[in-house]
Amino acid sequence: MAARPAATALSGVPLLARVPLFSRVPAVLAPPALVRLRALLFAFALLPLARLVYFGFAGGLGANPVEFVIRSLGTWALVMLCVTLTITPLRWATGWAWPVRLRRMSGLFCFFYASLHVLAYVGLDQWFAFDAILKDIVKRPYITIGFASYLLLIPLAATSTNGMVRRLGGRNWQRLHRAVYIIAPLVVAHFWWQRAAKNNVHEPALYALLAGALLAVRLLHRWRERQGSTASRANSSSTVSR
Repeated sequence: MAARPAATALSGVPLLARVPLFSRVPAVLAPPALVRLRALLFAFALLPLARLVYFGFAGGLGANPVEFVIRSLGTWALVMLCVTLTITPLRWATGWAWPVRLRRMSGLFCFFYASLHVLAYVGLDQWFAFDAILKDIVKRPYITIGFASYLLLIPLAATSTNGMVRRLGGRNWQRLHRAVYIIAPLVVAHFWWQRAAKNNVHEPALYALLAGALLAVRLLHRWRERQGSTASRANSSSTVSR
């Protein structure tokens, strides 16, 4: 009989918060600790760009430096997208509130690397020959998908500030940012299609599994929330009818 209260108490605890390693991490960080964590994320997110600059001066970009730069920038845009998608499920699983404070920065770095990826293609690969770029977009499906995903990223980056959240309203802002459910599959498809042309789908497959799992967790959580709200409304209406 004594086990029931303990089980009831644990039922509302996030899954990973029951693990000692995760339970030791505070759910809320003090402002100085959060500032240090943001600085660490900022420095980490700039490392891929610093690596490219170093390789550029050291002659480490390989036989096709333009292709190396374009692919590296695109890969890191995808990495930062996956980091951004991980933050909300991490909060649900651990009960930590502080990762949400890092989501804007990781999302903006995703847009930053995606912009550099597009700029490298337009400037280094095509030398701003916009007629050739338009033909490429029409003829090559993976480039079409890539540009479509980048265009969808622009309004998300432009509305990432607190002022835009207030201007749009919380619900409208959330609806707009649900475009990530479209962007993530498009980015993975762009990466997969481009690598499949050279029979190299192992890395895209890993990103596809990761992004698919993160999106599935989000969709499952939303479905459970809707089921819960529907059940609560049904219970309240039945109570009123009594």
